Amino acid sequence: MTEDLHALRELAATYFAKEVLPRAEEHLAQGHASPEAYLKAGELGLVGMSLPETYGGGGGSFAHETVLIEEQVAAGDTSMGFAVSVGIVAHYIAAYATEEQKRRWLPKVASGEWVLSIAMTEPGTGSDLQAISTRAVKDGDDYVINGSKTFISNGHVCGLLVIAARTSDEPGAAGISLIVAEVADDPEGFTRGRVLDKMGQKDQDTAELFFDDFRVPQSHLLGPEEGKGFYQMMEQLPQERLITAILAQAQIERTVRLAVDYTKDRHAFGKPLLALQNTRFELAECATIARVNRAFLDQCIEKHLRGELDASEASMAKYWISDRATEVADRCLQLFGGYGYINEFPIARIYTDVRVLRILAGANEVMKELIARSL
Repeated sequence: MTEDLHALRELAATYFAKEVLPRAEEHLAQGHASPEAYLKAGELGLVGMSLPETYGGGGGSFAHETVLIEEQVAAGDTSMGFAVSVGIVAHYIAAYATEEQKRRWLPKVASGEWVLSIAMTEPGTGSDLQAISTRAVKDGDDYVINGSKTFISNGHVCGLLVIAARTSDEPGAAGISLIVAEVADDPEGFTRGRVLDKMGQKDQDTAELFFDDFRVPQSHLLGPEEGKGFYQMMEQLPQERLITAILAQAQIERTVRLAVDYTKDRHAFGKPLLALQNTRFELAECATIARVNRAFLDQCIEKHLRGELDASEASMAKYWISDRATEVADRCLQLFGGYGYINEFPIARIYTDVRVLRILAGANEVMKELIARSL
């Protein structure tokens, strides 16, 4: 942390308190965040902070994105898709796009006008990305894309979409490319399906997407040539998994704070809950989990800032901390008794919100396999 990052933390906390939380009921009812909230974030310079200033970004680092994500969790919001849009997908554009593509796309991202999404998962393909079946066939100057995607974060609100599609008949990874589509105006052949009714994170859109002879210029291929998409995804997945660990850790820390405050105020058997040995031991263990996780996570973030975080260590952070997030949420919810089961208490939402962190960005079972390969 630096003075700049501390100032950013204050700005981000104020943004969520004044611009996002007052819209909480609206976001929950519609199942996605409002465009106005993204535009306000753009005005404040909170979008694309790690992107170069040349393209409208803040010229900062991944540390800036980390602070924004942590403050979002601390505020109790899950509606804003910053983790995916600027924490993950913007870096695909920054890493692989041509200069012309960057100048065309990134300023609208940094302004908050365009939210980003990436379409990997398909109805029959989850963590096994080599099995992607969506096709992109050349026709004139365009790709004609056919297929479907599901579980797409920001799928309903995105203005710019990175599509993982098969551009050749080569099997496995070799035939996959990434193609960028401008979809803010819902062009012909592109259909947004349902905003999926999830167990948790009900204010953040996770959508189905359909492509029916959807035409995208061949000039929107991401990277110098076809067939590199799978490898591009593999290069970017460590950051995605690190972001998942950051989300999980922030939820652990918020959970412990809420449980400590509640057990200090709530009385049972003539004394505060925190005076009971079981409560004290449970919170002591959860606080220790939070502290140990934080030390490991900070080490991973620092390594990532130096360009030294490898896929195995990112997988360790993702699997370990997300597993602990569900454990801590369960143990702390128990301390709330019946109130923990009532949705108006934040602990109930945390309990359902964190569960997906063990699934997205590669299921934790896949993380263990990746770690094992490095041994």
